[in-house]
Amino acid sequence: MLEQRIQQQFFESADLKYQSAEVLSRPIADAVGALVGCITAGGKVLVCGGGRSAGAAQQLAADLVGRFERERPGLAAVALSTDGAVLAALAEGSEYAAVFAQQVHALGQPGDVLVAISATGDSPVVLGAVDAARVKDMTVVALTGRGGGALAKRLSDTDVNVCVPHDRVSRIREVHQLVLHCLCDAVDLQLLGEQDSA
Repeated sequence: MLEQRIQQQFFESADLKYQSAEVLSRPIADAVGALVGCITAGGKVLVCGGGRSAGAAQQLAADLVGRFERERPGLAAVALSTDGAVLAALAEGSEYAAVFAQQVHALGQPGDVLVAISATGDSPVVLGAVDAARVKDMTVVALTGRGGGALAKRLSDTDVNVCVPHDRVSRIREVHQLVLHCLCDAVDLQLLGEQDSA
């Protein structure tokens, strides 16, 4: 019984990834275009995620600043959920929902990209960051699910919504993980070209 349930988890995850491949390939390619355009113009990528998506945001920033699967110079990226002192100071003096928005106002510049990760599309801290990015004339790349929630309604025609076609949050996060890998791989491909097989 337990083994069957475990196997079912694998099957459901695999099925969603297979279904998502066709649906998400165009928005992921558009997101890569926004990231590469920003980076090559000397801009930076700000990344935020609400709740458990904060870890995904940190992973993307680490893969851009450090490396993904091959060596390259570091790329300008900042995860907005990593500086405990900044988060504590902002939360103490204002509504907690503004902690990412305050950082976007302070760090963001026109031409920068905000990557906003929210499985439901309704995280208040992420929505605040998107609103701040609007003010700063930044492009937003959203990773969402469940139809995009309130976040999808805040996006403009120049923004990108990579919306996983599912309602279950754990499945959405699994696909978000794969989307992050696709973004990093494609950014490296665009900046460095094909990797030698040797």
